[in-house]
Amino acid sequence: MAPAAAGPGGWLCRAACQQLLFGLLVLSLFCEACKKVTFNVPSKLEAGTLVGRVNLKECLKSAELISSSDPDFRILEDGSVYTTNIISLSSEKKTFVILLQDIQKHEEKKIHVNLLAHQKKTHKTRHTRDTVLRRAKRRWAPIPSSMMENSLGPFPMQIQQVQSDTAQNYNIHYSASGPGIDRDPKGLFYIERETGNIFATGPVDREQYPSFKIICFATTPDGYSPEIPLVHTIRIEDDNDNAPCFTHERFQFHVPEHCKAGTVVGTVTAEDLDEEHTLHTALRYRIVSEQPPLPRMFSVHHESGVITTLSSQLDRETVGKHILLIEVRDMAGQPFGLCNTGTAIITVGDINDNAPYFGRLTYETQVKENQMNVEILRIPCLDKDELNSESWYCRFSIVKGNEDNHFTITTDRNTNEGILCVVKALDYETTSVKILEVTVANEIPYVVVPYSSALAQSTCTVRVTILDDDEGPVFKPCLLPINIDECEKIGTLVDKYVAVDPETGNSEGICYRIAPGQCDWITIDEKSGELRTARLLDRDRPKMIPRECNVTVLAIDQNGKTGTGTVWVTVVPVNRYSLKLNPTDFLICRDRKPVLITAIDPDVSSRSVPFTFDIADRSMGSGWQTAPHDAQSIYLSPRSDIPFGTYKIPISVRDSGGKQGTSMITVRYCDCTTPSDCDRSGRQSSPFITLGVWAILAMILGSLLLLLILITLCGCYGMGPVRKPVTDDLANHHLIISNTEAPGEEVMDPNIIPLQAATVNTSDHGVGMGTIGHEVKTGGQNFEMSKGGHQTLESVRGYGQTAMDSGRYSYSEWQNFTHSRLGEKVYMCRQDEENKHSEDYVLPYNYEGRGSLAGSVGCCSDQQEEEGLDFLDQLEPKFRTLAETCIKR
Repeated sequence: MAPAAAGPGGWLCRAACQQLLFGLLVLSLFCEACKKVTFNVPSKLEAGTLVGRVNLKECLKSAELISSSDPDFRILEDGSVYTTNIISLSSEKKTFVILLQDIQKHEEKKIHVNLLAHQKKTHKTRHTRDTVLRRAKRRWAPIPSSMMENSLGPFPMQIQQVQSDTAQNYNIHYSASGPGIDRDPKGLFYIERETGNIFATGPVDREQYPSFKIICFATTPDGYSPEIPLVHTIRIEDDNDNAPCFTHERFQFHVPEHCKAGTVVGTVTAEDLDEEHTLHTALRYRIVSEQPPLPRMFSVHHESGVITTLSSQLDRETVGKHILLIEVRDMAGQPFGLCNTGTAIITVGDINDNAPYFGRLTYETQVKENQMNVEILRIPCLDKDELNSESWYCRFSIVKGNEDNHFTITTDRNTNEGILCVVKALDYETTSVKILEVTVANEIPYVVVPYSSALAQSTCTVRVTILDDDEGPVFKPCLLPINIDECEKIGTLVDKYVAVDPETGNSEGICYRIAPGQCDWITIDEKSGELRTARLLDRDRPKMIPRECNVTVLAIDQNGKTGTGTVWVTVVPVNRYSLKLNPTDFLICRDRKPVLITAIDPDVSSRSVPFTFDIADRSMGSGWQTAPHDAQSIYLSPRSDIPFGTYKIPISVRDSGGKQGTSMITVRYCDCTTPSDCDRSGRQSSPFITLGVWAILAMILGSLLLLLILITLCGCYGMGPVRKPVTDDLANHHLIISNTEAPGEEVMDPNIIPLQAATVNTSDHGVGMGTIGHEVKTGGQNFEMSKGGHQTLESVRGYGQTAMDSGRYSYSEWQNFTHSRLGEKVYMCRQDEENKHSEDYVLPYNYEGRGSLAGSVGCCSDQQEEEGLDFLDQLEPKFRTLAETCIKR
């Protein structure tokens, strides 16, 4: 096949052989409408392959529904037939029907489509012919053609040529369709039917149509298509026919004054409609001019368009606005590039770099005395910062001379002036001139800029002259509260209310009256100002409710000037009886359960309660504490560190009316479980001390020893009291350790002497630990022992003192004397048939549940070593009390 001729596009080459991309050979037969159509296709068709086109309008112009009888084929509105699945034609022919329907006209037509498997044509004339048929196709797929936009012609201008190698075997006619041919913009291109040359009929704008894709067809006169349709692209090459333009007509930026050099102000942007990523759209920026021109304050980055500051000397007070004329140029800023200009307006923002100041250093004004809430002076404030900004608004302060708060100063937001006002009346008689020192500052802090100095606060002095004014009398105090006891006699003097003349400072020539319309409870003496009751004031009368009123009093001087004052009258109740406590005698056991003390006011009044209670004797407060219960009573309880005994406590009671009374209450603080236990032992007088079980048991044993000694001396020898020296540690030997809690051993001693001088009156046995409950009389002394296992110190004090005075015995002599007699006494207890002595002296001890530090306290224990009494130093509080009573005073 001969090479194709070179087209006007400047290319010359053979058409490259193109494989059958769609595997399609189209043959459309339009013999007459709605007749059969035959397509020659390959034996295998891929899905989505274009089979051919059918002229549907020639069969049915208004077809609304287009469908295929074979689901392997899809029909488009323009008549294109596409495969939907992979199709293999095993036989040489395949048939399906295209159904066309017009619903409105109720028309329906069919087009029968036959697919024939493609068969290669052979020519038996010459071998060279076979060689030509086997050569690859080259011209049917040319490279994409191009066309310069805005081309000047001449037109029509050839831009490309397409040719098919099958033209050597067939008579080929060329045709094309697509944008620029049969679609908008129509008629811009056409193709010659015989040669395949593509021509342009006029210039093209690339910004409107960057490229065109047209479909070229090669067919025989009978409609056979030996080539697949060719998609050919015509690209429009860009011409630099568009100048860049700024995105905004004016750019507005804001930058604070005195900012650092290099501060970003903003970015200017421009656009170019030419082709991207070419020199036609490579834009560069530069500042053409700046107003004011000197000194230069800004620069612009030539590629990004970012505007930055060149200096830190931007001063809003000097130049508040800068105008930049900026140029943008394409072709990377080359002189032959297209350009445009734009404007950037940069506003300099204000900061508080100028301190406010006063126009003058001193101001003078005057005001009459007794005037209040009046404006006396306006002080202008000057500031170079931006008007009506936080840097411009001033805030005034009075730093000196206003210690009594007579003045205030505020700011007029419209004029930025300080308004000085008098808010508290001035007194000419006190002072005639006030000197005020006023300072001023802005609402936001002052900013120190590089070239400025430190802030020096502006100060001015205001001299206020106070003018004298003839003023009326003044009551001091202006409000006088008085209390009047109910049922006071008419004419009773309750108080005195006088006024003074501010001019003279005295009350001469002033007369007093009660203003009309006041309550008639009191009267005032016209000359002296004495207040007296005008009627009988009884709180219980309905007319006296409410029980207080205001009385306005007038004071008139000799010039007719009037002053007013107010008397606040309150009728208070009177208690005719003193407050009392009921009851006044109380008993508190060891659990320290509080007792309730209630106060009674015989003069019942709703204004009496609540009562206030207090312990009148402060020394008693350390041992007793109170707690409120209600408005008329309190709880009283002892503290944990006070001893048992009887206490006299003075309680002070005060009501809400101020009446007060003190009553004495008696509290017996007893070592008992229940109050009944303490009652059976009899009333106790002065404060007493209770003893524990082990202390009582030791005392009983000591008493028995003493009793036996006295009986032996008096009964056996018939002599007076035997005086033998006793050591000073006798009291300490009353407590000995006895580790025997069971009955003692049999004692057989022939030297036991019967007791004759002692008389024993037995009584009921005690409970609990088997303690003895009886009264022993010997030597004229009485020992009273409680059945509860407790003995008071008062009960043994008399005998103890007698024993001390009669003589002192050493421990060894005491033991030698009593040991043999004790054995004899124990032996005789077992000889009596009625066991009376056994009941009195030999008693079993019940089990206590746990051991004690002292061990056993048997009556017959023998203490050999004095060092064995060290346990007495670790006794509990009750035993320690017993020990303290026995040591040497």
